[in-house]
Amino acid sequence: MRSSPEVTFFDDFNAPYLNRDIWNVEITGNIYNQEQQAYVDSSETVYLSQNERDCEGALILQARCQPGFLTKQGGRFDFISGRVNTRGKVTFRYGRVSARLKMPAIEGLWPAFWAIGVSGAWPACGEIDIMEAVGEPDWMSMAAHGSSYSGEAALVNKKYFRPPDNIAEWHVYSVECLPESLTFFVDDALAYRITRPMVEFFGPWAFDSEKFLILNLALGGTYPFKTNGFREPYYGLPSHAVQEIQNNKALYAIDWVQIAQL
Repeated sequence: MRSSPEVTFFDDFNAPYLNRDIWNVEITGNIYNQEQQAYVDSSETVYLSQNERDCEGALILQARCQPGFLTKQGGRFDFISGRVNTRGKVTFRYGRVSARLKMPAIEGLWPAFWAIGVSGAWPACGEIDIMEAVGEPDWMSMAAHGSSYSGEAALVNKKYFRPPDNIAEWHVYSVECLPESLTFFVDDALAYRITRPMVEFFGPWAFDSEKFLILNLALGGTYPFKTNGFREPYYGLPSHAVQEIQNNKALYAIDWVQIAQL
């Protein structure tokens, strides 16, 4: 029998404020994948919940409408949102990384929980997408990116939920990172496994270095667009999603995040 893992990092967000000794709140610089939001460091987009229904004691990343918002780089956006990471504060090489998450089932919203290597340029640094969704209620995806297997060529798989279960309910999303494999779980059930030979068929294994965690709520962009096909009113973001953002429904809730040694 495998022994219980040793927890090396845990944050359950049961505090008055986000712990900045652990988390960095990102501010938009370059925009990738034609996403439609700017990330800002604001209590409007990144905050700890005290009274949202079923989300008390959780980190909330919320998208909001803010037409004509200008970034320091001169980019103009009609939406703002939240993104946090642990770069320079919490890293891991191997182990089981997990988070309990609840996402909006709103078409075109793109929440994610992922890890990326601390050194080197992308994709050679390695990227592990533990959870991504684009607002369709019945599935989420997981993937790995590295040299020669990135973007549309990534090793990727989808987990489908059996109705009435869906992405808008609480689920635990995990990956076990080992020297020879990446194994993904949803609620402790095996969802996907990537082995070193699978990766090395395409390019070098990129997952032996230190990695940091990222949680973000993107809007529109390439991944939602290639699923829903909407170009208007925003790329990958339909009008009914905009209405939900305006109605303050675009909330991505993170109950806890954990790293454990195996």
